[in-house]
Amino acid sequence: LILGESGTGKELIARAIHDISGAKGSFVPVNCGAIPDNLLESELFGHEKGSFTGAISSKPGRFTLADNGTIFLDEIGEMSPHIQVKLLRVLQEKVVESVGGIKGRAVNVRVIAATNVNLKEAVKAGKFREDLYYRLNVVPVELPALRQRAEDVVLLAETFSKKFAADNKRRPLVFSPEVTSAFHSYSWPGNIRELE
Repeated sequence: LILGESGTGKELIARAIHDISGAKGSFVPVNCGAIPDNLLESELFGHEKGSFTGAISSKPGRFTLADNGTIFLDEIGEMSPHIQVKLLRVLQEKVVESVGGIKGRAVNVRVIAATNVNLKEAVKAGKFREDLYYRLNVVPVELPALRQRAEDVVLLAETFSKKFAADNKRRPLVFSPEVTSAFHSYSWPGNIRELE
């Protein structure tokens, strides 16, 4: 479970974990906050032809696509209680049942979840299942905000400059002492995403 403010690099950490793990399968990201609840179940677990209006063919879900790899559930704190129950079952049973399906499919998936929501508070408020929280919170990783690690600002800025210069076949920018001073004195409310 990766915790941190928006823009702190949670997906980058998840990708790095997947890359160094030696997993044979794919890294499959899912932004749980961006997919409407009525579609999220189908996106995660798949659906069978005819299981709902518009389901003109069967479609595998993201868990199936991530088999032998990693599924990254971003903004897990936005997931509805209905989907939380189904996710908990998949985590416990390691079997995915598609919408409209009658037979489950075993999956071997590393699950990395991320949120900028305080899940402990969400549990207390009854907005997030306590059992799911403990199932996800096996190895918590807390990413500090960029303002809490000022020593990284110039290093990250130089990395981005090199990347964008290479992408555009130009020379990277060299930051003056005045610019680096301004970088250090700014609070970076948008974190790494804003710096980039």
